[in-house]
Formats: sequence, structure tokens, C-alpha cells
Amino acid sequence: MATMKSVRTGTRNRIDLVEVERPAPGPRDALVRVRACGICGTDAFFLHLGGMPAGTDGSTRSIPLGHEPAGEIVEVGAEVAGLAVGDRVVVNPQGVASGIIGCGGEHGAMSEYLLLEEVEVGRTVAVFPDTVPFDVASLNEPMAVARHCVNRSGATATDKVVVFGAGPIGLGVTIWLKLRGVRHVVVADVIPERLETALAVGADAVIDSGTEDVTARLTELHGPAANALGQPRAGTDIYIDAAGAAAVFNATVDAAKWGARLVMVAVQKKGADLDLGGMLRSELTLIASQGYPTEIFEVTPELVEHHERFARLISHRVPFHEAERAFESAMTPGAAEKVVVTFTDPS
Repeated sequence: MATMKSVRTGTRNRIDLVEVERPAPGPRDALVRVRACGICGTDAFFLHLGGMPAGTDGSTRSIPLGHEPAGEIVEVGAEVAGLAVGDRVVVNPQGVASGIIGCGGEHGAMSEYLLLEEVEVGRTVAVFPDTVPFDVASLNEPMAVARHCVNRSGATATDKVVVFGAGPIGLGVTIWLKLRGVRHVVVADVIPERLETALAVGADAVIDSGTEDVTARLTELHGPAANALGQPRAGTDIYIDAAGAAAVFNATVDAAKWGARLVMVAVQKKGADLDLGGMLRSELTLIASQGYPTEIFEVTPELVEHHERFARLISHRVPFHEAERAFESAMTPGAAEKVVVTFTDPS
């Protein structure tokens, strides 16, 4: 029996690196040798729980992790069209029959090999050229999340935008906004190194929200405006929450002019007491952004074209045999921006 190594949830906040049977593709399937896989906040969420919730008693079950892979095709079923051995691919983790890859489904991409059932180019995978490193290609899935956020925002070239949170999603949002031609994009965060990265990927200005008055700084950058009662506010058109912190909502309500929009793409870490009266006075529109209904492979050509820009989002590249260290870095607040696990040829 051929085997492979795979990362699963272990005890709370720990991974298990286990030996499992290497999957064999059927006639409509393909097998991918994983070359790189990013670590997502969702992975950390399952690790904090100790696995996938399994019942009302608080029990959990161990699950394979990883849903941000890039790799190469090593086996193709006889009935598969449009794919060949050696093709370099990115994967839609929601495009397989056995459940979402790495989020409770049968398979996880933080493994040496990944089975893609009933594979279909344009639905399950997209092929990318060898000009793009595998680690950068593994950003395809989170950059689809960021792209959907920008699409939901309705941002146009004349808008003035602030992005709260300079993690991978916030930085991805910043890149997509600038590639769309948005006039002025500000990024706010409390970590100076992340703000430096924001400027490097194209932000027009940054705000250290831990030390600066956000409303005053936005007014300086985007000009003065008012809410529905004529009270002074910043001229910012769109606020994007890529931080998942209650303080973002408070800062937005404090600064929002009449008709501003707030797009929530981050998972909220805890509930917030919303100032509904403040939202009313600004007629603030709250827009939720979840996943990537259509964007998963729409982003791939631009990721390829601008791969050197997107590469700046990766702060740590860690070999698979040091997966435990990779997850520790990803789960330590402020220790890393984007951690990508890289794979060599399995022996």
C-alpha cells in the first residue's frame, strides 16, 4: 500500500502529522502532488477547537487540514479531459464531491498528495504557467476571497477607500482595489511591518490605528464631509473590515459620512455592541462578503500577471517536515503575515 504524510487536527491547538494511504484516482479523477499550501485563519479555528464540532456535547472529530494548495498533476483518470500529467494547477476547495477540502471534507491539501474527484478544468482546477512559483500560486484561494470583497464593495475609480487589517486578505483587497484603478486606498493596522508591506503592494497611505486618530487622519487624507445631521465626518466612501475586530466597527461609525459603505470580509473574533444610532445618522450600509461564489479562477490570470506583487504577501515559507513550526507561527498573533508550507518530492 502506497502511503503519504498528511496534517490533521490533533489535541487542542496542536497538529498531528500522520501517515495515511495515498489516494488512487478513478476514471474521472486526478491526483495532485502538492507543492505549496497556505495556512489560513480557518485552519487555526479548527485547531483551537481541536477538530470539527461533532455534536451538541462539545465533542470534536479530527479532520485533515489545508485548503490553499498549488501543485502538479501526477495521475489523470481515463475520462478526464483538458488535464495532463505535469500540469501545474490551483484548486477550488469547494469543487470536489467529498466535501470542502480541508474544512471538514474527506481530504486536506496539507498533504503530500491530494485527490480531486470528478475533476473539471474551470470548476475544480485552473492551470497556471511555470513562470509563477508554487508558493505564490497557492495564494489563489485567499486572493479570490479578497476579490469577492472588492466586488461586493462596488468600488469605482473615483472612490476613496480604507482597509482595516493588513493581513493577507486586507493586503489582497488593497492590490485588487489598485488594479481596479481606485483613486486612493488607505490601509490601517497596528503592526508597523504590515503597514510597510501595505505601502509596498500599492497602498496610497497607511494609518497606525494603535497610535493615530483614525477619523482625523482619514479626514486629512480624504477630505472633510458630514453625516445626515451635518456633523463633521471623513470623506471616505468605503470602509473594509479585514481585521475582524469590534474596534473597526466603532472607528467606522465614528468616521462615516452620509452614504458610506462598510464591507465585512473578516470573521468576527467576538461580538460587538453596534452603535445603531450612529449607523442611522450616516445611513451607513453594511455589506457582508463571504467566500468566492464566482471569483476562484477569475483571479488566476491576474495573479499570474502580477505574481511578483502578490509574492510580497508571503512572510514565511516553511518546509513540510517542519509543519508544526509553520502552524505555531501562523497561530501566534503578530508573528507572521502569510505562512506557506512548501513540499519537496515525496520519497
